[in-house]
Amino acid sequence: MTDERGPGEAPRDSENGSTNGTDSDTASVAETFAAAARRSGLGAVSPGETPSGGALLTAMGGVRGLVESILPGLAFLVVYTITRDLLVSVLIPLGIAVSFVVVRIVTRSPFTSAIAGVIGLALSAGLALITGRAEDNFLLGFFINGVSLVALVISIAVRRPLIGVIASLIVGEGGGWRADKAKFRVALIATFLWCGVFGLRLGIEVPLYFAGNVDALATLKLILGVPLYAAALWVTWLLMRTVYRRQSSEEAH
Repeated sequence: MTDERGPGEAPRDSENGSTNGTDSDTASVAETFAAAARRSGLGAVSPGETPSGGALLTAMGGVRGLVESILPGLAFLVVYTITRDLLVSVLIPLGIAVSFVVVRIVTRSPFTSAIAGVIGLALSAGLALITGRAEDNFLLGFFINGVSLVALVISIAVRRPLIGVIASLIVGEGGGWRADKAKFRVALIATFLWCGVFGLRLGIEVPLYFAGNVDALATLKLILGVPLYAAALWVTWLLMRTVYRRQSSEEAH
């Protein structure tokens, strides 16, 4: 059969006409990122949706998600404050997290996030037990916050604010949002907001780590965890709603 493609044109798949599967591979990657964005806290609520307490609770995993997020850290704080026994203080939260996974499996609920929590607690506990320092139980959290902060800063530097990227993936908008000055500005503000969240955590917790103040570190980690996350998610939602609600109104007319 004669090759009929034009000069410089990539070979096409004989059955579906795609160029070496590149288009389908790109689409597959985009779909993967879009699915990940929809599974995020912001993805649980559409950027243009009217905010409500119930929707915010859903975005945070519901009551079960809140309990699973808070209880292990609270258990560490209480047990360590009472016993000063590092082994018991890290193993009890780990046992609680494992029980959450078991309950989810038995009830046939999604358990991926619960398993991720167990892995994180196990790594943190292992590091603390190896060094014999209770404050090292928080090192993994510093790393996660640091990486998140760097990713956000880089996204701002390359003029692709990460919150805008996530929102565009959720609504299936593509890259057109960057040409909309209002959307870009709001995405930039929201991304700076999340930079503040991770920067605040590191700015408060890291000095406590070097001071060896485990009690204060565990307490502040709880306060700067779910409550701060909920507040930032709520403000982000309100910000993104302003521009996407305007778009919906314009399309309706």
